[in-house]
Parts: sequence; C-alpha cells; structure tokens
Amino acid sequence: MAKYIPTIGLEIHAELKTETKMFCDSLNDPNEKHPNTNVCPVCLGHPGTLPVINKKAVEAVLKVGMALNGEIPASSKFDRKNYFYPDLPKGYQISQYDLPLIFGGVLNGVRLTRIHLEEDTGKLAHGADEGGKSVSFVDFNRAGVPLMELVTEPDVKNSDEAVEFAKELQIILRYLGASDADMDRGQMRVEANVSISSGEGPLGTKVEVKNINSFKAVHDAIEYELKRQQEVLESGKKVVQETRGWDENKKATVSQRLKEEAHDYRYFPEPDLPPLDMSKFDLGELKRSIPELPQEKRIRLIEEYKLTPEQAALLTNDKLTVDYFEAAASELKTFIPSAEFQLLFNYFTNDLFGLVSEKGIRIEDLKLTPENFAELVALVMTNKVSSRTAKDLLPRIMENGEDPHEIAEAEGLLQVSDKAQLLLVAKLIMDNNPQAIADYKKGKSSALQFMIGKAMGELKGSGDPAVLQEVFKELLG
Repeated sequence: MAKYIPTIGLEIHAELKTETKMFCDSLNDPNEKHPNTNVCPVCLGHPGTLPVINKKAVEAVLKVGMALNGEIPASSKFDRKNYFYPDLPKGYQISQYDLPLIFGGVLNGVRLTRIHLEEDTGKLAHGADEGGKSVSFVDFNRAGVPLMELVTEPDVKNSDEAVEFAKELQIILRYLGASDADMDRGQMRVEANVSISSGEGPLGTKVEVKNINSFKAVHDAIEYELKRQQEVLESGKKVVQETRGWDENKKATVSQRLKEEAHDYRYFPEPDLPPLDMSKFDLGELKRSIPELPQEKRIRLIEEYKLTPEQAALLTNDKLTVDYFEAAASELKTFIPSAEFQLLFNYFTNDLFGLVSEKGIRIEDLKLTPENFAELVALVMTNKVSSRTAKDLLPRIMENGEDPHEIAEAEGLLQVSDKAQLLLVAKLIMDNNPQAIADYKKGKSSALQFMIGKAMGELKGSGDPAVLQEVFKELLG
C-alpha cells in the first residue's frame, strides 16, 4: 500500500438491551430459541397497526452520545427507509435520516458523523427439506429490536485502528448497560467503508463491506479489500462502488449488489410517529447516570494502584471484573493500610482468572467475595500463609465462600513466624544432623537448604522459610 492512501469509515450496529422491542411491547429476548415467538401484529407489520416509541431505547442512545461527546439536537424524528427484503416484514424500516438523535462526537481520535436509532430486521435460515430441496425460513423474533447505528467519518487509517475502535465501543456500550454487544451473537455488527487513492486527487471509490461479525474478521476483511482494490487499480481497471460481503470461509470479500444511494431508499418522515422534542428528556439525569468510562478508569487505575497501562487495560475490558478488583483492593487496605496492589493484581489475573476460565464461572456468580479474596492475599503478604498454601486454598474458597483465615487456622496452615519457636526447631534439626553442619562450614550452601527443609517437615510446612533461614544462619555463625 506504499503508493496508495487508505480511507476507512465504519458503520457499527448494536442491538440495545431493552425489555421490549423498539415500537411494540413484544419481548426483546436475544436468548429465545423458538422462532417467531416474540412477535405481535406491530412488529410483523400487519395493516392498521401503529408503532409506539420505546423511551428506554432513545435514552440509551442519548447516553452513548453523551459518553462520546456528541451533540443532541433540539428535535429529532423517525423516517421510513423503503426497501424490500424477506426478513423485513413491513416492506420498509423505521429509521432516522436527517435528524438523528446524536450529531458528531469522537472516540479513539476518530470523529463520529452521527448516531441514530432504528429497528432491526428478522433473520433468514437456509437449509433443505426432507427431499433435499433448498428452502429458507424467516424468524421474526429479532424484527423490531431497537438497533443503534453509529457512523464515523473516514478517519480510520488501517485495519488495526478499526479493530481498536470497535473494541473500545463494545466496552463502552457494556459499561453504559446499553448493549451486551456480543459479536458472535449478532448483537454488534461492523460494516467498513473502504477506498484507496494515490493522494494526489479525489478520494477513491468507496466499497462497503458487510457481514463482519468478529474483531478478527474486521481486520481481515479490511486488509483483503485494500489489497483487492490495489490490484484492481494496478491492472488498469476502476473500482466499482458496490456492497460486498465478507465470506469467512473464503477469507475474501464477495460482491453482493451495487451500492445504493440515500435517494434509492425514498426516505420520508414516518407518518405514524411524532417528532421528538429533546427537551422532554431529563438530559441532566441521563448525564449523571453515566458511570466512569473505560479510558478515565484506566488513567485512575494507573495512578491509584500503580498498575502498568497494559494491566489497567486488561482490568477495564470488563466492568464487573474491574469492579471486583477495586472492591478487593479497598478491602486489602483494611487488612494492610500500607499495602501495594501488585500481588493482588497477580493473584487476580493469573490464579483467580485461570480458575474462573477453567470452571466456566462468571465473576458475578463467584461465592468468593472481594473481602475474602483480599484477606487471602493479605495472609500471603504478612507471611501468615505461604504462596503455595494460598494457591491451594483459592479453588476451595472460590466454590464454597469460606473465610480463608478461619480455614488456615482450623487446619494448621498458618505459618509459624515466631522466632523463639523456630529457634527450638532449628536446634533440634542441627542436633540430629551434624554432617549438614560440617558441610555448611565447608561452604556448601545446599546444606542450609537441607536443614531448612528438615525444619519445614518438622513443622508440617507451617514454618516461615525466611525466618527459618535467618535463625539457622545465626546459630551456624
């Protein structure tokens, strides 16, 4: 791509997390497995039915817009977008054209054009009947689900930036509670508008790439399309403005249809819905309900807990995860006021994460409270239990919610750090192992470790190795 300049814009759709659909009271349940269950005459487009705007969906988009520093206009409206497709029951889609809910905004340095609200389509399922004949079925459970669409300016420079933008938006949507945004379940879908130019004239011809349903596919689809367009231009041909789909099996974009323009959809104001007066919404309350957002949280985690940028990014990928960590960090301070948090982070991301992943448990379902987790780490930090003991205890208290200190005390797992007590054990070991003393005097450091091991055995593993080493060195001179 050395001689060509990429121009990339993104259009990202996200299904909103509301109880009911956009314009009716049918349930918005993404987990419904039975087709055509959550439907009604309104979302099926029956004649004579009238839509009613879902206020919660509008408020969700307004919060997203506020979080991304967009502008809320004085008024907004819905429009009819006319096109035919088998999974579009009305024969048109209620969307927004010239007066969306949000104008502008910025995310990851990429300017936003708009954020608007519309209704989702149904889903087609293709297969074969008992005779082997190809058939298609339509499931309208998704038809009418509130769908947010965010459109960016063509500021994205490459496939990596596109992936980072989509990932950050997904995290923000989840922090706001606006959408679960699971790409593998179709709750967030990315489309990329891709063109290349020599940089010495107008921008290249834009190609829209659809059907991108994973972050890897976002990267691969953009990379493929940039290379394809370069090959087209270098062969002396012109890039055609069209809509292409990403074929995951072929790892290639494939032509679907010539790209429609806005006038092809014959937009006109939705006659069955009134314009929206934005002053009727409590914008102040919506603004106050926005939580600390990921980028702000990362900065604070670095400053407050002395984490690295990479560590802060790992924690903030999921709000429940970072909330648990911060609750545990707060509890750790009650056990050890001067505590630093690196050990807590290590146990959290390595040991606890590993067990959560292995057992398939969601962090919100853990019986291990942040307080008990912090107490376990505090026991290690104060040398009351060994790291090995803590790692052995963690699966147990994770499953049954027991108090780690009570278990360690009841089962004799607390480390003995009392110097006087360890002195008696060390003397006993030295009396019974004169050869080890002689070896140590000759400079064999392994002899010291041998005696410490013997003492740990005598104490059934409960001795503090550091204090034992100190005691033996004092006795051995």
